[in-house]
Amino acid sequence: MSSLTLMLLGGFLLLAAAQGMQPLGRGYNRRCLCFDLESRVIPPDKLRSVEILPSGPHCRNAEVVAQLAGGEKICLNHRAPWVRRLVRFILEKEPHQTALLH
Repeated sequence: MSSLTLMLLGGFLLLAAAQGMQPLGRGYNRRCLCFDLESRVIPPDKLRSVEILPSGPHCRNAEVVAQLAGGEKICLNHRAPWVRRLVRFILEKEPHQTALLH
């Protein structure tokens, strides 16, 4: 076999193998937690905890997950002004958190 034939065959094998692989990169959205975002203001007494998840290879979107007093978890719209203030407040109290105020 000629070297060109071997190179083409190798290229086709690589393409075939790549078809079965999981996609990588910032667009890979399989592990994002938030698909429905809440923008309405949640009263502070209704919030039990707030978790800030910065964007990364697992999800291209920054996520803010709030646990309500009743135990329900909801995703907050991190672009909503009140959520931005809440995130800023959390980051000031806990500076080790990664900023997501882009």
